[in-house]
Amino acid sequence: MEAGGERFPKQRQVLILFLLLGVALAGWESRRYSVMEETESGSFVANLAKDLGLGTGELAAREARVVSEDNEPWLQLDLQTGELILSEKLDREEMCGPTDPCVMHFQVLLKKPLGVFRAELLVRDINDHSPEFPEREMTLKILETSPPGTVFPLKTAQDLDVGNNNIQNYNISHNSYFHVSTRNWGDGRKYPELVLDKELDREEQAELRLTLTALDGGSPPRSGTAQVRILVLDVNDNAPEFAQTHYQVQVPENSPVGTLVVKVLARDLDTGTNGEISYSLFYSSQEISTTFEVSSISGEVRLIKKLDFETVSSYELYIDASDGGGLSGKCSVSIEVMDVNDNSPELTISSLTSPIPENSPETEVALFRIRDRDSGDNGRMTCSIQDDLPFLLKPSAENFYTLVTNGALDRESKAQYNITITVTDMGTPRLKTEHNITVLVSDVNDNAPAFTQTSYTLSVRENNSPALHIGSVRATDRDAGANAQVTYSLLPPLDPHVPLASLVSINPDNGHLFALRSLDYEALRAFEFRVGAADRGSPALSSQALVRVLVADDNDNAPFVLYPLQNASAPCTELVPRAAEAGYLVTKVVAVDGDSGQNAWLSYQLLKATEPGLFGVWAHNGEVRTARLLGERDAAKHRLMVLVKDNGEPPLSASVTLHVLLVDGFSQPYLPAPEAEAADAAPAAALTVYLVVALASVSSLFLFSVLVFVAVRLCRRGGAASVGRCPVPEGPFPGHLLDVSGTGTLSQSYQYENPD
Repeated sequence: MEAGGERFPKQRQVLILFLLLGVALAGWESRRYSVMEETESGSFVANLAKDLGLGTGELAAREARVVSEDNEPWLQLDLQTGELILSEKLDREEMCGPTDPCVMHFQVLLKKPLGVFRAELLVRDINDHSPEFPEREMTLKILETSPPGTVFPLKTAQDLDVGNNNIQNYNISHNSYFHVSTRNWGDGRKYPELVLDKELDREEQAELRLTLTALDGGSPPRSGTAQVRILVLDVNDNAPEFAQTHYQVQVPENSPVGTLVVKVLARDLDTGTNGEISYSLFYSSQEISTTFEVSSISGEVRLIKKLDFETVSSYELYIDASDGGGLSGKCSVSIEVMDVNDNSPELTISSLTSPIPENSPETEVALFRIRDRDSGDNGRMTCSIQDDLPFLLKPSAENFYTLVTNGALDRESKAQYNITITVTDMGTPRLKTEHNITVLVSDVNDNAPAFTQTSYTLSVRENNSPALHIGSVRATDRDAGANAQVTYSLLPPLDPHVPLASLVSINPDNGHLFALRSLDYEALRAFEFRVGAADRGSPALSSQALVRVLVADDNDNAPFVLYPLQNASAPCTELVPRAAEAGYLVTKVVAVDGDSGQNAWLSYQLLKATEPGLFGVWAHNGEVRTARLLGERDAAKHRLMVLVKDNGEPPLSASVTLHVLLVDGFSQPYLPAPEAEAADAAPAAALTVYLVVALASVSSLFLFSVLVFVAVRLCRRGGAASVGRCPVPEGPFPGHLLDVSGTGTLSQSYQYENPD
């Protein structure tokens, strides 16, 4: 309620301001100022600030300017003093020609807020031109039988000035036959007529020469002269007569040169030269004589110059028909120039604002005025822009338009608009004018940086080198310039126990992440942190993303044997009864690996054994079992070496030594202590040497006996076949030496192992 209460007073203040402005300007009507032509540039015309009821500073604040109808820079406004002054010397004849009064229309344009006030500047004539006759000499043929009082029209003089400064009177040099009468025609101009005062006598005087003088009303007056040659003719009693005394025609302004405008016709009842008619323009101004021509023979009036409705909309022609005897008749021709749509609309930009900040409310982009020099439907106009643009055209007084934005613009959607303002008239065919405006949209920091992912997962192998690049994060900003320059930073850690500052760092310019030190998978397998991205706008906008770093395991830990303990003062001895079946579980080697995955997959194998084949180790669980039944001959003490190996690359391993003692039963009263076993190690080594020597001796004796036996048998076979006999030693061999195994080996196999 309080916010609404504050808004309504503000609205009332704005409304009161506009009401006061309206009251202040309500009395303003189209005002007319005047200035003499040829007044020097910079001359004072009026005080517009005073006339508008505005302070001097308000003209500059409201960006006042003067706009003329023809876009001619004749006037300029001093915003500091509020004075309207001439910007150049004015020539009334050049500006308006014969038109009187000469009025220049202009508008006073106030931009903020918009206001348009119409005014007129009257350019007053000064007598700066003298009357001039179109010809230095004119000839009149007058019948000697002409009665006194006969009037003979004379060619008029031209004066570019208007009003009193134009021709006011004519007089002629002193003579006894004629005087000059000045008459006013319908268009306001004055024409001289020569009036016969007494009858002429060709035999007495066949030719007269007089001086005709034209006087204007200026102060001092100016004059111009021409010679009048009068030829006295014999009697011609029939003057030419026109079929119509007044012709009225319409001619389109786009008629080509040479177009027949009208054909006048006069008849003369006389014959011979007195009946031969010649046509000519009479009382013609310079404008008429340079636009139309009359065929002296046919009376056809044709164009010799292009017409322009916007310059002259009608002409009044006077045509004289003269016969060969000096008599003449006259008619008038009113020519109305018909407007055609030959002027395209005009568009003048008064102000243009570009670029426009995005997200701004309704903003004025351009102020312009349209104009069409044609009339009627040809001069009515419509103004439009493309339909698919976020802009509107708002009409105002005196054909002024404002181009404004239709809501806030978004630079990220479109940063530039090419607007085509099309002005079309209602003529046939329709003419149009297009004016292109390029409006740029400037950036506002309205978009926060956006990461390409809401979360990133990075992987790094343990034992990495410090300052290793482990990955990157990336954020983009749809803004431009400094508003789109992104800076990256590490945000406070999610877990305060994680020393993030010593683990990773980020490059603030490109988002590259680096590991600051070597990581240990066994100490830290993964950690998370947040990364921030902020732009350099004012105020700055930011966003964040989550980064999870996974530490990959490296095979940097060898297997560790938990059982049996290897660092004990005395090794552990496993007892196995001799009556154990094959597959009897002797013990189980238990080992662990600090790595993970395949680096922690352990396998077991029997590396060494006192008696191979007696024990076996399961590869996957480390169980040591008997491989066969135990016998009485199996040694009582056994030593096994088991290798534990992981599956890493390269693999790491550890070994463990097992001591196994074969007993008759777990009730056997005596079990040798480990100290006794160590004491017996030296005699056992000596005994092993003796056994080897004895075995070698027995083997040599056995081999010798076999060789002797084979030799005796061969000799006996040879003696039976030959004449003589070989002596054979007498005495039988011991029988037990021949009872040997077919394998040629000892019945008992032994394997000796260096206890070392």
